Amino acid sequence: MSTLDANLAAAHAEVKAEISRTDGKASLLLAFIGAALAGVWSVATGAHLPAPAYVVGGVGVLLLVTAAGLLLRVVRPNLSGAAVAGFPLWARLTADQVRSVLAEDRRGEDIVNLARIALVKFAALQRAIDMTRAAGALLVVAAGMAAGGAL
Repeated sequence: MSTLDANLAAAHAEVKAEISRTDGKASLLLAFIGAALAGVWSVATGAHLPAPAYVVGGVGVLLLVTAAGLLLRVVRPNLSGAAVAGFPLWARLTADQVRSVLAEDRRGEDIVNLARIALVKFAALQRAIDMTRAAGALLVVAAGMAAGGAL
């Protein structure tokens, strides 16, 4: 195996692992947001809170829902690369065409496409985490208002 071949194989494995990591992180964060929304819902519907607490808490909930939307974008399968590489392309080809495509070394192009997908996923994950943090701060403020504290 040549150095180039080994480096291509390593780079290809690396970008695929990065995509897998973003999907795993997004899934965990989606579960956390779901639990947080369920908790907020049970508190907000079970008590009479001051109006400012509802407003601040509502903005926090809106941020959590927006973060959940971003995370769903992260874990949504990307089939737009159907004309480029991988199983979406293979699904459109005949068996002979698959053999022909696989006879060529297209790992360089595949690495570039996968890296672009990973960057989009990481950017959305980063924004979702920032929104979740901001929502958490707002929900803490709302809880302080509800408890009668002056935050």
